[in-house]
Amino acid sequence: MSMSRAWRCPTRKKPDMAQRPLPDKLHPDTLAVRVGVERSQYGENSEALYLTSGFVQPDAETSARRFAGTEEGFTYARTSNPTVAGFEQRLAALEGTEAAIAASSGMGAILMMGMGLLRAGDHVVCSQSVFGSTLNLFGKEFAKFGVETTFVSQTDIAQWQAAMRPTTKLLFAETPTNPLTEVCDIRALADLAHAGGALLAVDNCFCSPALQRPAELGADLIIHSGTKYLDGQGRVMAGAICGPSKLIVDVFGPIVRTAGMVLAPFNAWVVLKGMETLRIRMQAQSATALGLAQWLETHPAVTRVYYPGLPSHPQHELAMRQQSGLGGAVVSFDVRGGDAETARANAFHVINSTQVVSIATNLGDTKSIITHPGTTSHGRLTEAQRQAAGIKQSLIRFAAGLEYIDDLKADLARGLDSLT
Repeated sequence: MSMSRAWRCPTRKKPDMAQRPLPDKLHPDTLAVRVGVERSQYGENSEALYLTSGFVQPDAETSARRFAGTEEGFTYARTSNPTVAGFEQRLAALEGTEAAIAASSGMGAILMMGMGLLRAGDHVVCSQSVFGSTLNLFGKEFAKFGVETTFVSQTDIAQWQAAMRPTTKLLFAETPTNPLTEVCDIRALADLAHAGGALLAVDNCFCSPALQRPAELGADLIIHSGTKYLDGQGRVMAGAICGPSKLIVDVFGPIVRTAGMVLAPFNAWVVLKGMETLRIRMQAQSATALGLAQWLETHPAVTRVYYPGLPSHPQHELAMRQQSGLGGAVVSFDVRGGDAETARANAFHVINSTQVVSIATNLGDTKSIITHPGTTSHGRLTEAQRQAAGIKQSLIRFAAGLEYIDDLKADLARGLDSLT
């Protein structure tokens, strides 16, 4: 019996795939597509997905140097991965920071930040209007390790200043806030933090770098939940911190390697592809949110609308300066109702009457999402915490997607019209 020749890959001899360097001063739209593409020997045009837990080393000496950190190279997926590195490079380029480090989720990124910057006896000043899980992380979990947090008004700079102590190491805010879309003055908070020897961290989830770049306004660290607008289609969990290399590499890098809060390569690849269309989606979804906010302001069943793009918003002018003239894609509103029980029943009625939008707790999806914050994202808070954060039972949060706006208006009108 004759033996056939063994199959050989037609590209077994590795061609030289050295990449041409990108020119300086590219527009963010170009960076969102071109940064973070590390081609293999096969020359793929799209970003490669490296699903491997370990990396083969050419020899023991090289392996030793790479594990010791004296030579660059991939060793183990808990330490680094080419696909994850591409995600980090692209996000840092969009935010205009020196570096970024990925985490398994947005909350994982905040945990990483706290583990790297804080120790027993340190003090944090945090907005009282941040995401419910962020309130719990600072107020409960970090407190177990001797870190004290003072929660202050998102918009009153005097409260932030009064809360500062010699032991204050960090100021933390998200802007706009979830779900009431309160906007803080990033530059004013950065100046306050730096004058007190502290750092300012800003959660940029709601705006993304397509609308807002906090580093340009003085923020030291930028937090992301890549689960939201960076992915843009509600597919995976992801998080990241952007900032200076001395913090990203020297402070947070060892924590990720030791604690294992790494981002999965597949999730990184999905978000990489999502960032390519980030600005287009944010512009379209912000336009839809503005149209819905303007319509909701005229509806008799709605008592208040929270949207930075409206002139009626208390921080409208500040938001327009910080957010590239756009209000973002999330609009919240209160429905009419007397006591808390009636208000919640009315809010539930509006939500349950929808037939197009999704009833879920995520945001940043191409599919519009409606939720009741008082029983979901802020449901685990005490009533006092909800009151301090301004979360009423009448409140509904609407994250605009890419559906036709008149269909979204009709969907909300099904419930709202029956309340009048």
